[in-house]
Amino acid sequence: MSDIKKVVLAYSGGLDTSVILKWLQDTYQCEVVTFTADIGQGEEVEPARKKAVALGIKPENIFIDDLREEFVRDFVFPMFRANAIYEGEYLLGTSIARPLIAKRQIEIANQTGADAVSHGATGKGNDQVRFELGYYALKPDVKVIAPWREWDLLSREKLLAYAEKNGIDITKKKSGGSPYSMDANLLHISYEGTVLENPAAEPEEDMWLWTVSPENAPDQAEYVEFEYKNGDIAAINGVQMSPAQVLTELNRLGGKHGIGRLDIVENRYVGMKSRGCYETPGGTIMMKAHRAIESITLDREVAHLKDELIAKYASLIYNGYWWSPERKMMQSMIDASQATVNGWVRLKLYKGNVIVVGRDSKTDSLFDPNIATFDEDFGAYNHADAAGFIRLNSLRMRIAAKLYNK
Repeated sequence: MSDIKKVVLAYSGGLDTSVILKWLQDTYQCEVVTFTADIGQGEEVEPARKKAVALGIKPENIFIDDLREEFVRDFVFPMFRANAIYEGEYLLGTSIARPLIAKRQIEIANQTGADAVSHGATGKGNDQVRFELGYYALKPDVKVIAPWREWDLLSREKLLAYAEKNGIDITKKKSGGSPYSMDANLLHISYEGTVLENPAAEPEEDMWLWTVSPENAPDQAEYVEFEYKNGDIAAINGVQMSPAQVLTELNRLGGKHGIGRLDIVENRYVGMKSRGCYETPGGTIMMKAHRAIESITLDREVAHLKDELIAKYASLIYNGYWWSPERKMMQSMIDASQATVNGWVRLKLYKGNVIVVGRDSKTDSLFDPNIATFDEDFGAYNHADAAGFIRLNSLRMRIAAKLYNK
């Protein structure tokens, strides 16, 4: 790839991507465009501009974009319409951010005439797959530079030595800072590495940054009510909110009540098992509430079909296939099912628990109290019909029993 003239780098301003920036300049002798995304990670993104300038990047080649609304509206909300959950527990907080970053990188590459893109994902993780599948789906002929698969800077000590040798600002590395490898966005924050590499070791309490421990959460439960429109939360406690505002407020409520902590060993797409801890307070609340409103607004077979597809849909996102035709096809079906998912849900938040206490829809509820009642239904439901229904459904078992139970 010696003919590369310009590359767009996904740039955080941290140690790894600052080293990558300089390495790209030295190794490929190319022009570098930096792209920094604000997807709600909770850190200032503007310092990345100053660091990029210090490394010789032209001001017109520095892109810093606030993508919080797009992230929640076009990626998080569609995923939660599907009730997507990987291996029964993981709410895909890291996975769902990668297709957006890849999309914006390709847009910048097209805008600036760049012929390559680059990322800071390692050769052991899932993110390299997610980024690059996105790149190729959106720009098939783009060239991809993955430094962790090319260089010999395979330890933090070597990275620091390279940074010092090249005058790269490493003040982001704080004495006494977090020892974990962390990734954050508006949906979650993840923790990996160091003591967590022993799956038998309990995480230290001071690791968790977004949530109080359930033991220290308020002793008084808090009620919250959501209004749904086409499967998405449109208002909280009667206040209309944008998608990013919704998730921000749910993170605040969930963090306050110790909701959304997770400690799992997951199966990475590249083949290894990995132990990770996650905080997803707002997503945990959203998942519970969405299933509650669907319980009264979705037809039984539609709901069951959606449940059968969850594992496949979640795997597509986890493995990096957001832009694949099969995910898009499934999304069309899922979104069509949400046309009737309108109404309200009331939850109780208490010491790490999300408890559904009410749900209703004035326009789309399929719950008929006249039929469901245990009291006299005055002919709304003919009990005698159940006999034939049961006999027909038992027919195959009765035939088999006569044959084999002699």
